[in-house]
Amino acid sequence: MKFLLQTGGSLNPAVTLALCLSGRVPWYKWPFYSIAELAGAFTAAAVQFGIYHDALNHYDSGYRQTTGENATAGIFATYPQEFVSTTNTFFDQVFGTFLLISCILAITDRRNMLPQTGLLPLALGSIVFAIGTSFGFNCGYAINPARDLGPRMFTAMAGWGKEPFSYRDYNWFWVPLVGPMVGSFLGWAVYAITIENHWPPDDGNLKEEVITDLDRGASEKHGDGFDNHGYHKVYHVSHFKRVKR
Repeated sequence: MKFLLQTGGSLNPAVTLALCLSGRVPWYKWPFYSIAELAGAFTAAAVQFGIYHDALNHYDSGYRQTTGENATAGIFATYPQEFVSTTNTFFDQVFGTFLLISCILAITDRRNMLPQTGLLPLALGSIVFAIGTSFGFNCGYAINPARDLGPRMFTAMAGWGKEPFSYRDYNWFWVPLVGPMVGSFLGWAVYAITIENHWPPDDGNLKEEVITDLDRGASEKHGDGFDNHGYHKVYHVSHFKRVKR
């Protein structure tokens, strides 16, 4: 919640790309955000490795494997099912990220039904959970280049050797990097074409305007223009907001 208030909770370069394309984040911030997101994912993998170091040694006797019966690389980065082709996994990542970006842009559009700040993490987490449970079978639903590349780099340096990158003759590691970026662009483009470009011009202020008819109805029903919970109904461009009396 703290990070959301400070920086928007940016954890995914694909999401940051969509926000830059939509004009919500300046382009000059994208490389800095992406580097920070990658560093965060790398650090998270290192922390996980340290906490479960003894458990990993107990499981694989210290012999780190990317494939095989005692493979452990999949704990950190994503790897596809053996029977799923690279082409299939690419479109899997494109579509999963497309859904993620479309939903994020809709939820965070201040001209749409923008939820309260405290509800945004719950809404965004629910989106990721839904995508994961629906589309995670093929290749683990990375839908985040930093989330996959950071841990993959760490495992390559922490005993797994080159296999995290050479898996499938180097014909996999690029999928969780390129696929989400393509999906991000498509998600932004579809949302912009079908919804965002049809909003009235934004004056940058988005003033709250009281709807007199609603006030009149509330006054007739409750006598003072407020509802029975002590709230005053206010219209905020395209959605109703409740302001405490």
